[in-house]
Amino acid sequence: MNETLIPKIGVVTDIRIDTPDVKTFRVVTPDGKKAFEHMPGQCAMLSIPGVGEAMFSITSSPTNTEFMEFSIKKCGCLTSWLHQMEVGQQITIRGPYGNHFPVETDLKGKDLLFIAGGIGLAPLRSVINYVRDKRENYGSIQIIYGSRSKDDLVDYQEIIDEWMKDDGIEVNLTIDREQEGWDGHVGFVPNFVKEVNPDISKTVLICGPPIMIKFTLGALKELGFKETQVFTTMELRMKCGIGKCGRCNIGNKYVCKDGPVFRYDKLGELPDEY
Repeated sequence: MNETLIPKIGVVTDIRIDTPDVKTFRVVTPDGKKAFEHMPGQCAMLSIPGVGEAMFSITSSPTNTEFMEFSIKKCGCLTSWLHQMEVGQQITIRGPYGNHFPVETDLKGKDLLFIAGGIGLAPLRSVINYVRDKRENYGSIQIIYGSRSKDDLVDYQEIIDEWMKDDGIEVNLTIDREQEGWDGHVGFVPNFVKEVNPDISKTVLICGPPIMIKFTLGALKELGFKETQVFTTMELRMKCGIGKCGRCNIGNKYVCKDGPVFRYDKLGELPDEY
């Protein structure tokens, strides 16, 4: 029997309100341990029996040995139920699913550029913290992150208190529209990427809404980046996680079996919606 298909009981031990519609849930097994090990970029299936189940990115780093975290945006039936949960309640959890960002191979020793839009920071957070914990294996880290408003920036406290204070990490934040109390950059991510003008020797990891990814990729190409330098994750397309349901196929690929992490040149034959 495939171990990843067997649900384990998960206890929610902490719930953090990130934005008006995103909460971060900390999950352990009833004996207080992690349900399973994972790599950055992999997903898990969370379920409330009788309500439904869905695939979510594991947003904590594998180097965190005590618990797993999931940053979840309220956008449907199951996520609404999750958002009503209280600390101490149980869910079921199974995984890990999908492949992961190539932190041991393609990314090792490289200068890294993370680009995220909105909740897209959540899947990249596990990679960013993994790289921070294994700092000696990687070059410089640059993060470009944008959201609709300051209130919609996920993990804002962690960004301010930890990432911005680390040596060798540069963080560039932007929001879509002017807002009282915000004196940072205003504008959409693709244009902001062009303004920041990152060094084209960097390896890029990108996650966000499909439209943002599309325009950001265009901006990167204008700057001189090649598709072989860009990795993205498409876990939003995943449904069953094991290639049985066919819901996540893009062209001739299954996101769950071939992904969710892809290098861009491998996605050349994608249909127009990406």
